[in-house]
Amino acid sequence: MNIVMAIHIAGGVLALPAGTIAVAARKGGRLHAWSGTLFFGAMLVLGITAALLEPWRNPPGSPIGGLIVCYFVATSWMAARRGDGRTGRFEVIACAAALGLGALMLYGAFTGAGATPVGRGPVFAMTGLVLLAGLLDLNAILRAPLSRAQRLSRHLWRMCFAFFIATGSFFLGQQDVLPAAWQRSPFLLVPAFAPFAVMAFWLVRVRFGRRFRPSLPAAPEGSPA
Repeated sequence: MNIVMAIHIAGGVLALPAGTIAVAARKGGRLHAWSGTLFFGAMLVLGITAALLEPWRNPPGSPIGGLIVCYFVATSWMAARRGDGRTGRFEVIACAAALGLGALMLYGAFTGAGATPVGRGPVFAMTGLVLLAGLLDLNAILRAPLSRAQRLSRHLWRMCFAFFIATGSFFLGQQDVLPAAWQRSPFLLVPAFAPFAVMAFWLVRVRFGRRFRPSLPAAPEGSPA
């Protein structure tokens, strides 16, 4: 599993700068598309390797967390690619996967199988988010085609939440790799939770900004979104 761990670390190291560039770059431009696709690939690697590594921890962990990462980045990336706002087989499979994972997490939360060191509260919160995402998938399937604002909102909140998983895992969960003076500093909360601020800004702008010009135009067939 050392090889898998090395790939996992490489994915995390790549995801942070790629996500930062995607956030800072002009939306809809080549740099945004390139860095966003790179972030998508890095997070997908991160999620898959996390799902493989968790059962080998001491004590063993659940692979569901890694699968959730894959779900959020994959559905966000696909939302960016579907310029016509339509949905298809991918969204149906994603909806079933989210609702299925949410049901498993809910069962684990009630039985105590998924308890964390701080209790079952975080498990219930994450379970609610996954079930909400699955219901929004169902809503998108039933309402398709989506408007551009709806499609971009779907892309934004899912990608920003996936970015939070990366920033939170590093700045809060891996503080031992940071300089000693930075460890346990409250200032680490700023980069860890920054994706939520970005998400709020862009969701408001997409939904209510009169001067907003729709970003992420439909990509040509076969090209990265």
